[in-house]
Amino acid sequence: MTATSDLDTPPSFTGTGTIKNPATGAVAGTVRWTDPADVAQVAAGLRAAQKEWEARGPKGRAKVLSRYAVWLGQHRAEIERLLIEETGKSAADAAQEVPLIIMIASYYIKNIEKALAPETRPAALPFLAIKKISVHYRPRPVVGIIAPWNYPVANALMDAIGALAAGCAVLLKPSERTPLTAELLLRGWLDSGAPEVLALVQGAREVSEAVIDSSDFVQFTGSCATGAKVMERAARTLTPVSLELGGKDPMLVLEDADIDLAAHAAVWGAMFNAGQTCVSVERVYVVESVYDQFVAAVVDDVNKLKLGAGEGYHLGAMIDDSQVAVTERHVADALAKGAKVLTGGKRASGSGSFYEPTVLVDVDHTMLCMTEETFGPTLPIMKVSSVDEAIRLANDSPYGLSAAVFSGDPERAKAVALQLDCGAVNINDVISNLMCTTAPMGGWKTSGMGARFGGAEGIRKFCRQEAVVAPRTKVGAGGNYYNNSLKALKRMNTLMTKMALIGPRRSAK
Repeated sequence: MTATSDLDTPPSFTGTGTIKNPATGAVAGTVRWTDPADVAQVAAGLRAAQKEWEARGPKGRAKVLSRYAVWLGQHRAEIERLLIEETGKSAADAAQEVPLIIMIASYYIKNIEKALAPETRPAALPFLAIKKISVHYRPRPVVGIIAPWNYPVANALMDAIGALAAGCAVLLKPSERTPLTAELLLRGWLDSGAPEVLALVQGAREVSEAVIDSSDFVQFTGSCATGAKVMERAARTLTPVSLELGGKDPMLVLEDADIDLAAHAAVWGAMFNAGQTCVSVERVYVVESVYDQFVAAVVDDVNKLKLGAGEGYHLGAMIDDSQVAVTERHVADALAKGAKVLTGGKRASGSGSFYEPTVLVDVDHTMLCMTEETFGPTLPIMKVSSVDEAIRLANDSPYGLSAAVFSGDPERAKAVALQLDCGAVNINDVISNLMCTTAPMGGWKTSGMGARFGGAEGIRKFCRQEAVVAPRTKVGAGGNYYNNSLKALKRMNTLMTKMALIGPRRSAK
């Protein structure tokens, strides 16, 4: 769920700020910006509180997370009202975030203990059977989360829940465009009786840099360019990072696909949240025999969409005029190079940062709308002569977040999916991998490094591994120590070499 990041904004946020609804211009609320010099102190408080949080163990933390999940469910309406006021979302789009987080929390609550249970490891060779080997997962004290604006609930908490489950404290820095929702989420954490292991700092670039400097692990969601800056900053302290960055997700429509289903999916996948979703459908490749049918179905669907914030609308405003400008630039570039607009193609009339849902055809890879992340409500559709051409074009991108393949033969679709260079592929669906908390969500190429979710790894990613090697018996201890004779050491090393070579010699035959 990628958006431009505040590491690209001037460090001029001081005192208090006013947050306005991009759909109406009305004031959504005010925020007090954090002095960057105070971030280290906030992190120090979290580091102190984290020790007791870790000591509660998986069961103790699960109880707290359960109470928080209940609070989220009870306050869903309040959260969604604020989301709409702060982002200009439609009510339909705002309704997606809280249920997703409750689902993620529910999964982690049930699996914390199993995910963090110490693992026993067998001895690699018989003579090491005198040792007991166990691997333990120890939480990193402070996890810094730098979240974007497009999903103020989901992007803040989908990582925070996993880190808190692991036993970490979390230092959250939301986007300066959507700070209000994060404050409500923090209030809920404290109101549900949780300890002060979740803290919030508000601001732009300098605050983000201070979060990186003060954390033991950084989870960043944002643009590819800013992800590189985060990684560079974290390298100064050798702080590990996980990056979920930009996407230009392709959708492939094969000749045997259910065209109506594919069209419905493409429209929803492209226009959901006004296209401001990292895994949105940003380009479609359709085999020529079904191209006209697919395009007609897409246009019919898009023409039924209602644009506006709040209740009764399909897609809402874009976050601000700068994001509208990106969409305008991509559409203008496409038209100048020969593309055609079948719906939309311009900023909506009236006030607010709205852009009409836009379908583009006669597109190709010379156009920005097919090669750069638009992050707006556009759907460029390209005709291809074969499935092989669709695969080649889908992979012709620096991005590799996710993709979709539509075919009447799921096994054929799976074979195509395994030729696509990306972190996740949905077959006969779009975006659904976000709901699969047992599967990793991560990008290839410039779309990121590391992954969200992934079963136990969604918790373990916030931990350090500690190996403990204990004796089963006193026999054999000290066999390599200097107090043994050189002859005895030589015999032992010869025996170790012979035993270690048994396997390789057998395999080499």
